[in-house]
Amino acid sequence: MKIQANAKINLTLDIVGRRPDGYHDLVMIMQSVGLHDNVEVNLNDSGRITVNSSSAELKDDESNIAYKAAKVFLEYSGINERGVDIAIEKNIPMEAGMAGGSADGAAVIVALNELCSTGYSQQKLWNIGVNVGADVPFCITGGTMLAEGKGEILSVLPNLSDFPEPPVILLCKPEIGVSTGRAYSAVDSCELSPQVRPNTEAVKRALAGQNIQGVAQNLKNVFDEILQIDECRKIKSTMLTFGALGACMTGSGTTVFGIFDSTENAEECAEFLKKHYVKTYITGVESKGCLISD
Repeated sequence: MKIQANAKINLTLDIVGRRPDGYHDLVMIMQSVGLHDNVEVNLNDSGRITVNSSSAELKDDESNIAYKAAKVFLEYSGINERGVDIAIEKNIPMEAGMAGGSADGAAVIVALNELCSTGYSQQKLWNIGVNVGADVPFCITGGTMLAEGKGEILSVLPNLSDFPEPPVILLCKPEIGVSTGRAYSAVDSCELSPQVRPNTEAVKRALAGQNIQGVAQNLKNVFDEILQIDECRKIKSTMLTFGALGACMTGSGTTVFGIFDSTENAEECAEFLKKHYVKTYITGVESKGCLISD
């Protein structure tokens, strides 16, 4: 089975507390976008899980989130005797804040639910997914959602893809990366003032009113505000200069996204940015996180 595993962006990201288990309590609005990995999952009787990836950066061992997703799914469903072969065509950059690994893990869970004929509900798939990674539950369903807790408490919001004129999304990932650990450490070392926190309710109202200006003008991510990465600031400034309605860093990675209401402006900006940043992509918003393509 082949699955299109879509990346995500954070329209908002706020950290509201730290949990005893080491995770952080988050409040964020996430959106699926069209940049995606292609994941192929084959069920067999070998009793082994194998992962092969097109990226030399991605390990193919038990540390791979797709491997972990298969292992957790088989254990949860009690069909440990089966084997799984996973092939990943990587397009989503790593350390980018776009949940590339989580998208792959979600794709494996969605595929196995079909291949094993388990028929699990969305909630059960989320329960499996949260044991793989905090962003996996969102990536299983996708669209536009409010995520709370460590990311596993999800509420559906009006989808950007349903707007009369869905926006164009421009993504730009500089070579510099930020590990999740370093990003959280930086945030934990300071007090988050109201000025660095997003107005999540304002974005929810804008989504409800299909007000793309209201969404774009309220993009905010506490990692973006605290880390203040020079390259990301330059990219944001460039996007706004070329007509983006708003721009922001996504997740704890270094990818900056811009929301455009003009394809022409987005293309001109992409052409300029590609001279300096190879990992620049024009895409759109998506209504789902995983799409079965075969």
